Amino acid sequence: MNARRKMGIAAMAAFALVLTACGGGGDNTNGSGSTTKAEFNAALGKVFNPSDKKGGTVKFADESAPDSVDPGDTYYGSQWDMIRLWGRALTMFKVAPGDASNELVGDLAEGLGEPSDNAKTWTYKLRKGLVFEDGTPITSKDVKYAVERSTSKEVHPDGPAYFDSMLAWPAGWKGAYLSKGMDTSSAIETPDDQTIVFHLKTPFAGMDYLAMTPQTIPVPKAKDTGAKYKEHVVSSGPYMFESYSDAKGYNLVRNPKWDQATDPNRKALPDRIEMSMNVNAEDIDNRILSGDLDVAVTGVGVTPATQARVLADPNLKARADNPTLGRFQYISINPTVKPFDNIECRKAVMYGMDKTAYQTAYGGPFAGGELASNLMPPVIPGQEKFDLWATPDSKGDVAKAKEALTKCGYPNGFETNMSYRTERPKEKATVEAFQQSLAKIGIKITPKNFPRKDYFGTYAGNPPYVRSHNLGLVVNSWGADWNDGFGFLSQITDSRVIRETGGSSNTSVRIPEVDKLLDAGTVELDKTKREKIWVDVDKKVMEQAVIYPGLWAKTLMVRGQNLTNVFVNDQFGMYDYLSLGKP
Repeated sequence: MNARRKMGIAAMAAFALVLTACGGGGDNTNGSGSTTKAEFNAALGKVFNPSDKKGGTVKFADESAPDSVDPGDTYYGSQWDMIRLWGRALTMFKVAPGDASNELVGDLAEGLGEPSDNAKTWTYKLRKGLVFEDGTPITSKDVKYAVERSTSKEVHPDGPAYFDSMLAWPAGWKGAYLSKGMDTSSAIETPDDQTIVFHLKTPFAGMDYLAMTPQTIPVPKAKDTGAKYKEHVVSSGPYMFESYSDAKGYNLVRNPKWDQATDPNRKALPDRIEMSMNVNAEDIDNRILSGDLDVAVTGVGVTPATQARVLADPNLKARADNPTLGRFQYISINPTVKPFDNIECRKAVMYGMDKTAYQTAYGGPFAGGELASNLMPPVIPGQEKFDLWATPDSKGDVAKAKEALTKCGYPNGFETNMSYRTERPKEKATVEAFQQSLAKIGIKITPKNFPRKDYFGTYAGNPPYVRSHNLGLVVNSWGADWNDGFGFLSQITDSRVIRETGGSSNTSVRIPEVDKLLDAGTVELDKTKREKIWVDVDKKVMEQAVIYPGLWAKTLMVRGQNLTNVFVNDQFGMYDYLSLGKP
């Protein structure tokens, strides 16, 4: 990437991925951005225990199953971190701790895209010598097909919707499976095997960040098995699947066809990677502390019980890191579920909840985070902090809540359901906190827990299910796709990402004026004006009381014993899984 284009894109869009956000620094280094001394926050802003030694097995564990290992069907930050082991997108963020990870570099592509037509057209050139795990050459057509199949939301419901909405698809396009044989050159062209050209509906200076998403990881059309592709994803990275089980986990081994000469971004240190799924969260903590496991893959931090143990033991605390995240913990208040179709009933929740109890559920101010008063976290450029629903000491206001209930026609309260992810004890504790607070004003909450794997695609993000099962309140969590207002707000406030079939991260915001503001922001090239638009979106959403803001997050993570090259990736807010080694 040449410096001039980097500055031009920054001036036009200032986009940088922070799926969860920035960690702090430290000064206990050896002068080369690394340290071997075990201490609290040793992996923030620097590499802890650096090594280039190859070999060994790194063991991961997941409290559930991922949404998918299929690159076209995943939207969890932890999975985007992990998927780089077996998949290569067109671009990626530089693999490094601290601010260095904000730089985009070519991955499959030789470098960043070449914009034309006022940033409506973007061209990428693939590196030479790229092959799949079976030795078949990777071409631009494989990348094109990967993007096309990712828009088939009836089969792949969980990935982001950027390509669906932003590319100039032909009229009637319904995805790769329902529109077989349709000419899609209006959206994507492949003039030769090394070149891919994207055509957007409107100018978008942040295309290089879309090119980083797993949806550009190549998929050979002949080996695409639709929803079953996750059972054997064809590798384009240094590791390939030895085995996969939705219930138990998967194992990765070295891809013998991967060539280091074509991949300057990956060291590929371990010989083997083992992932255990559906493991109890506290068991994961205990096994990491004992040395039986290396990494808790979700990156959401230890459980409250483990947190107390770690902070009280100097030896364990020396293995811990406490990054500040660009993550937002919140509750969707669904206006499609009665009586929340009445704003006064939504106001009752805004006033009635004790926000400090929300913070306690997530581990307190140290590991839970800062009390949020609106949507955008402080790490988002141009963020403005405001509070339209302030209560004394953030502990709720029973009088105002009951006044709102009377106005909405339920002076004695009402009943509703509240969903959370089964495997996340902090979310369960959040529901319990809401139960206790809102019971004081007569609102009875019935908890509904669902598996993380299908939480959005099947249950809490599926509009028909939300309506038919009275999910008035939905525990939610979000990290910015890009480090600006659009990257943070678009997927949780744009009504057009809500799909009647398949899931969405947005279940509650259906405000036409917000949609118009988002469109205006994407084409506004003046940074100051653009950031003001994002603040306006934030305010419009908060005015309608369709999101209860909980926390701007922090987390407490523990490093596995004997791991090498450990650092918190500022883009994901968790350890960089691509870099880890094991002696």
